[in-house]
Amino acid sequence: MDDIARLDATGQAALVRSGEVTPAELVAAAIDRIERINPKLNAVVTPMYDIARDLAAGPPGDGSFAGVPFLLKDLAAEYAGVPMAEGSRFLGNYVSPHDSELVRRYKRAGLIVVGKTNTPELGLLPVTEPAFSGTTSNPWDTDRTPGGSSGGSAAAVAAGMVPMAHANDGGGSIRIPASCCGLFGLKPTRARNPLGPDYGDVFGGMVAEHVVTRSVRDSAAALDATAGPDLGDPYHAPPPARAYVSEVGADPGRLRIAFTARAPSGVPIDPVCIEAVQDTAKLCADLGHDVEEAEPSLSSEHLAHGFANVWSAGCAWAIEDWARRTGQTPNPEGFEPMTWAFYQRGKSVGAAEFLLSMQDLQSMARDVARFQQNYDLLLTPTTGEPPVPLGSFDAPDDAPLAGMRRAFTFAPFTPLANATGQPSMSVPLYWTADGLPLGSLFTARFGDEATLFRLAAQLEAARPWRDRWPALAA
Repeated sequence: MDDIARLDATGQAALVRSGEVTPAELVAAAIDRIERINPKLNAVVTPMYDIARDLAAGPPGDGSFAGVPFLLKDLAAEYAGVPMAEGSRFLGNYVSPHDSELVRRYKRAGLIVVGKTNTPELGLLPVTEPAFSGTTSNPWDTDRTPGGSSGGSAAAVAAGMVPMAHANDGGGSIRIPASCCGLFGLKPTRARNPLGPDYGDVFGGMVAEHVVTRSVRDSAAALDATAGPDLGDPYHAPPPARAYVSEVGADPGRLRIAFTARAPSGVPIDPVCIEAVQDTAKLCADLGHDVEEAEPSLSSEHLAHGFANVWSAGCAWAIEDWARRTGQTPNPEGFEPMTWAFYQRGKSVGAAEFLLSMQDLQSMARDVARFQQNYDLLLTPTTGEPPVPLGSFDAPDDAPLAGMRRAFTFAPFTPLANATGQPSMSVPLYWTADGLPLGSLFTARFGDEATLFRLAAQLEAARPWRDRWPALAA
């Protein structure tokens, strides 16, 4: 079963359909690997073994991932009857009263949820070190971060606990951990996947739902299974021309790719990240694409200030939302010092200032869209540094927001696609001399996941990463 655990979700589902393996066997193997490996990583924080075993004992159904074990990130995605904490002690004994629409679609696809994964408190940071549920480590080096906020999901997939796991992305939270853990991570177009029934959008449309995977085809098939508006959604993404799995292996054509290693904010980038993106640019050129160094002209002040205002206001909204849902009054004892300080900042953002920030970010989206009239894709590093040591975001008592400021130097590239709503993917094409993965970030035009999947499959074939596993996963 350890050999089967190294198959992607599509491969495992094929074995179930052929009768070579049963869902019960896959689930049992996943639980065994979680029990063996998770104590070293703290990726899974809420086991759902009894639920999973019961589901696996029944007929597998005909979904595209029927019988395949799966993990949910413990943020936003609700599973009826299961506790949800979002990395915070404030949620206390909250138990989800219903499934999120996204979870319903995962179930229809046949995925069997075996547990929930760790996340920083309310998903605010690009590392996964919540005081409530403990630190998650990177399988490639347990003294380093797996990224965040989907760090638990990425660590679990990279270690082979499950072949694919749920993730979400408000400032890079799919793509950053994918980069840190050597996985493929795609943030879909704004509103491609539903957030209902509880939310229409989150953080002004910045947050997108999807998965982290080992293979490109798994990401495409998962998006086919979940994409599309829910009843009452405030808006939805343009429909694709055909199934996303049809794009995997399709000829991407001769793409026009702009690349830069310069962050919009101007913060310094680690030389190894620059080397990684230059290596990816060369690979794309060798594959026949037109690659040149270019970047959109953006106001770093508007991006930083606008994103900080929307992000902190979103933190305040999240806390007030949970206060209303749980009947509690927010208090500093219920949250980490950084979260509480960010909550206070968010409450100070007035309605007019919030709307001005949204105006600035939407104007920036138009600037990027005009730039990409001449380019199919924009290529940058995914992160500004390799996976940082655990504790790098710790803040002194007199400066609780130091960790949040640190986030803007670690992850200066990913927030742009959240602000613009464009689809964006991190592809694991480079490993450092000391064995740490580094992703390359490609961002496509609004609604154009198809181009990303076509190129990603070409890159996966040219420089396969499927057989790269951390020693811990052996």
